Parts: sequence; C-alpha cells; structure tokens
Amino acid sequence: MSLTKKDIVAAITEKRYLSHINAGRVVEDLLEIIKSSLESGEDVMISGFGKFCVKKKASRKGRNPATDTTMTLPARRVVTFKCAGILREILNQDETKKQQQD
Repeated sequence: MSLTKKDIVAAITEKRYLSHINAGRVVEDLLEIIKSSLESGEDVMISGFGKFCVKKKASRKGRNPATDTTMTLPARRVVTFKCAGILREILNQDETKKQQQD
C-alpha cells in the first residue's frame, strides 16, 4: 500500500490541529514549490529525508520490442532521489530488528 496525498493531509490534520482544508493547502503548496524548483533545474534537499536531483540523460539508441525497429530516444531530464544518511540508518535498523526476530 502506498501513502497518498489524502493520507498525508489526514495525518497533518490529526497531528497539527489544522483544518482539513488548510492541511490540504499546505501539502499542495509544498508540492508546487518542489515541482517548480525541479522544473527550473534546482535540486531539492530536505534535511533528514533526502535530496531530489534533476539529471540530464543524453539521447540514445533504443529498440521497439514489438516491431524490432531501432530508433533514437531523445535527450531528457529525470528526477532521482538520494536518501539521507539518517533516514537510511532508520530504515536499516528496522530491517536488522526484523532479522533478529526471525
């Protein structure tokens, strides 16, 4: 199961005494800020969480497996995510605990 915007809004509403409407606005505004920063080529680093980076991919040769024709895929930009060390440690601690319980 994945965490949705609706789930995030509900959690903020519950924890921060904000109305559902205001919490929704906060989430939407935050996502718009992140999207516009990435669109302009800026990286977005959230301390203790991770870093979203915009990477440029060069054009390359590709193949359509259905028709077996070759084509050139255009250059593009992609967003990558690098997990913060603190978050990685927390995630790995959980795995270590699970393995110890087994």
